[in-house]
Amino acid sequence: MVLRDPDAIAAVTHPLRAAILDAMREPTTAAAVARRLGEPRQKVAYHVRELEKAGLLRHVGQRQNGNFLEQVYEAVARTFVISPAATWGDAEARSAALADQVSLGELHRAGERLQRDSAVLLDRAAFDGEEVPSASVTTEIRFASDEARAAFLAEHLDALAVLVRKYGARSGTPYRIVLAAYPDPEADP
Repeated sequence: MVLRDPDAIAAVTHPLRAAILDAMREPTTAAAVARRLGEPRQKVAYHVRELEKAGLLRHVGQRQNGNFLEQVYEAVARTFVISPAATWGDAEARSAALADQVSLGELHRAGERLQRDSAVLLDRAAFDGEEVPSASVTTEIRFASDEARAAFLAEHLDALAVLVRKYGARSGTPYRIVLAAYPDPEADP
């Protein structure tokens, strides 16, 4: 789940609430989570109600425990990712820039998708024991001119097209391939 709402972001970044969400990946009760975390039941129950209000937990049933009827909750998603857009101060100016610069908008959306996808894959590896076949290459290149940069990108796309035609198939496991070229924002202009 990609979070953009400030209240939801505040909830997942609170240490105890983050621990509760982690403990409630599978349906369970506030009392069971309190025992697991070594926290008072009332304190955990309060935070469970707040997480439910924020839309991060859902009520999934009830469980009889002796004379008590306990409420069962689970996290609405296995993974929570904070959208980079959520930290925007002047959202209107940034939205206008993204609308004017289509490629920059694609870079921004690709970054958010990479963040979300990598978090999901990391959870599969960490919690499901899945071996995740992946590849990642990062490099830096300097271009002598705008023309050299444009020629490089064109040649790179041509080479990628040859590989896609050669190895791509109509069936099989789908993979995402991302090519991004942008000025290093930390380099001196």
